Amino acid sequence: MPANKCTRVAAYGLIVEGERILLCRISPELPRLAGLWTLPGGGLDFGEAPADGMVRELAEETGLIVKPICLVNVDANVLQVDEVVMHNVRIFYRAQVIGGELRHEVQGSTDRCQWWHREELPPLVELGQLGIRLAFG
Repeated sequence: MPANKCTRVAAYGLIVEGERILLCRISPELPRLAGLWTLPGGGLDFGEAPADGMVRELAEETGLIVKPICLVNVDANVLQVDEVVMHNVRIFYRAQVIGGELRHEVQGSTDRCQWWHREELPPLVELGQLGIRLAFG
């Protein structure tokens, strides 16, 4: 039986201050990736502009209010998760914090937000690794 196919469009924020970047830890809600770190951001709602989705996702995951500075990259990958073949379209923005207060997401796909120095990074998923290259490369 062929696998189900799904396309997901997501927007992520590269929040950099000097040599530090803001990352989020994946929660036990995603057991295969729990404890690894990634960029803040996530899937767009139907009809939502990518930059608006990035701003909304960062507020949800980090408590911070950001504004997009520039589009950095758009890429895509395909991977199979169980019986679903996922086509992920990923949009990356450099963004600036303009308000809010850093806090952790409750009952979401992430459970902790933290600033990390580029020389002392935690274990990262592929998306987080790509984010580091885009932010500091």
